[in-house]
Amino acid sequence: MQPRRRWALVAPSDAGNPDKLGTGTKRHLALRVERLVKALTLIEASKFHYGDVDRPAPDKEEVLIRVGACGICGSDIHGMDGSSGRRIPPIIMGHEFAGTVEAVGSKVTRFKPGDHVTPDSMESCGSCGFCRQGKANLCDHRRVIGVSCGQYRRQGAFAEYIAVAERSVYSMPESMSFEHAAFAEPVSVALHAVNQVPIRINDTVVVMGAGIIGNLVVQVLRLAGCGRILVVDLDPGRLSLACELGADEGLLSDPKKVYEVVMTRTGGRGADVAMEVVGITPTLQLAIRCGRNGGAVGLVGNVAPSVDFGLQAVVTREISLHGSCGCCSEFGDAIDLIHRRAILVDPLISKVAPLSEGAQWFGRYQQRDHNLIKVMLRP
Repeated sequence: MQPRRRWALVAPSDAGNPDKLGTGTKRHLALRVERLVKALTLIEASKFHYGDVDRPAPDKEEVLIRVGACGICGSDIHGMDGSSGRRIPPIIMGHEFAGTVEAVGSKVTRFKPGDHVTPDSMESCGSCGFCRQGKANLCDHRRVIGVSCGQYRRQGAFAEYIAVAERSVYSMPESMSFEHAAFAEPVSVALHAVNQVPIRINDTVVVMGAGIIGNLVVQVLRLAGCGRILVVDLDPGRLSLACELGADEGLLSDPKKVYEVVMTRTGGRGADVAMEVVGITPTLQLAIRCGRNGGAVGLVGNVAPSVDFGLQAVVTREISLHGSCGCCSEFGDAIDLIHRRAILVDPLISKVAPLSEGAQWFGRYQQRDHNLIKVMLRP
């Protein structure tokens, strides 16, 4: 499928009169028109431009994907307003996506035009020590699609097309919608986070945060055999949704009351594991406090570059902290679990909207519209 043809601004004064243009100029214009595609670009903090950009060209080891759907992630929202420092404008954001292969590079062997695919947003070099150990998420040259953080700028998938390295791309069932497949990225993040902590059958776990990742973590914890799952959030509606998806109890975020409930439910012992999926000081402090001696805290939230926590409590109670970044070999499992409905994503989709309306939906997130969980944008 060819991109829609659009005219670009051209220098010659006779550009509006094709009869007065030379053959070479006409050829240049035709090529330029073929290269233009639509994208949603963050041009400054909280300000977007929807318009033409150059269509990416895949190199010999890349796959060109026509984007079918791309989700707005919480990290995009915190990046949009400049608070995270990981979406420095100008940048095309978007890293949770799926689509159709449009073209492949000369060395690509696993895909062909027409294939339905969804990529891991974490791009690795494939040759460093971590990559050779199977820990591509810790790659020395790691880049994340749709991120610009000072060290690099990697354009993302809030666009009609994106070129991605073949090794980052996964096949998806053709019966699976692009919206569902776009969830493979956040589901893989939840799977990796739970894989990072020492979960045992019948453990009690507290999850701090009932947003997208929190609700996916709840479902993964249930699959892992946890006995009791408590979720903490400020929003009653999100707590209700978390309970529908597998949590045993939702607790409104009041540090004193949450701690008391956790102690009551565990006979004064504390939770075996606490999953912190917000990334701010109060929730991390509460996660540490609610854990048992010798327990574990999974660190998933990544909103602020630094937080404060009680060092002595961690040391004297031998609480282990487990950082979790992206995914590592869980992406294929994520696709399978979504396809089999072992993990439910439909209840998390608030809206499917055209990419041209993307700025409006980012604005609603910024205004803290609590009815929004996940908005999917379609180019």
